[in-house]
Amino acid sequence: LDLRERLSAAFLLRSCADTYGRMRLVTFERNGGLFVGVELKEEKKICDLTAALGLGDMKELLAMGEEGIKKASAAVDSGKFRIDCGDVVLKAPVSGMTKIICIGLNYVDHCHECGAPIPEKPVVFNKFPDCVASDGDPIPLYETKKLDWEVEMAIVIGKAAFRLKDKEEAKKHIAGYTVTHDVSARDLQLEGNGGQWLLGKALKGYAPIGPAIVTDVKDPHNLGIRTRLNGKLVQDSSTKHLVFDTYDLVLYLSKYFELKPGDLIFSGTPPGVGLGMKPPKFLKDGDVVTVEIDEIGSITNTVKAI
Repeated sequence: LDLRERLSAAFLLRSCADTYGRMRLVTFERNGGLFVGVELKEEKKICDLTAALGLGDMKELLAMGEEGIKKASAAVDSGKFRIDCGDVVLKAPVSGMTKIICIGLNYVDHCHECGAPIPEKPVVFNKFPDCVASDGDPIPLYETKKLDWEVEMAIVIGKAAFRLKDKEEAKKHIAGYTVTHDVSARDLQLEGNGGQWLLGKALKGYAPIGPAIVTDVKDPHNLGIRTRLNGKLVQDSSTKHLVFDTYDLVLYLSKYFELKPGDLIFSGTPPGVGLGMKPPKFLKDGDVVTVEIDEIGSITNTVKAI
């Protein structure tokens, strides 16, 4: 092999090691269509898995479990199916899921902020699939005067799971993690409605997610997690402060719900929400919110009055 061929072979071997260990799965828009791919940041390319594997959507890939990751890795290592990142728009990495399950009061430091006891069992509520939005989409300012921000790490379910036996088994059903913004209308959530949170949590567009589903995160329980409001840091914590870790949550929830490919579990928010400030601070028209998690990425959305 000449020098160019040896360098190319070395790059492919490194790419194989990186992508099989950790992949950035994305859904992207191009020429009016939605496609599934792998984001290759070093190359500034997308590997088009829809073309390579004939996938219909992200849920189809996730349902394949480890076999799907192997096929995606092979597509990347082929060097084919490349599209310039500049020619696509990243959308919510998964949509059309059957469930979005959310966990409240799941950071020790957030419990302290709220003056609430640390839960003995997960506090569970939900959003709906049409809550999902993409990076860059506006956050609708509906009939609420108390719109709040919450950065969260979302667990993405791979192969279906129901009534799992232990945490090791639960871990095998996690396809990866993504960043999410649990937008919350506090007046609708907390004032009236019999104490039920649903109205303040499940409005359309109140769950931006992205930019990618990151597989094989080495330690999902030791990642920096933060929010910036108009460029100012307002939430800054670590997933090491989770009360119930991601494996606990999948195990616990699988006892009550059948978790299906693409389902999301929002794992809770750290301190620094607007409700906890003195005096409380809430979002207004034109505010720009960026939520980010180390190793996964960030998404930015702007509040828009409607």
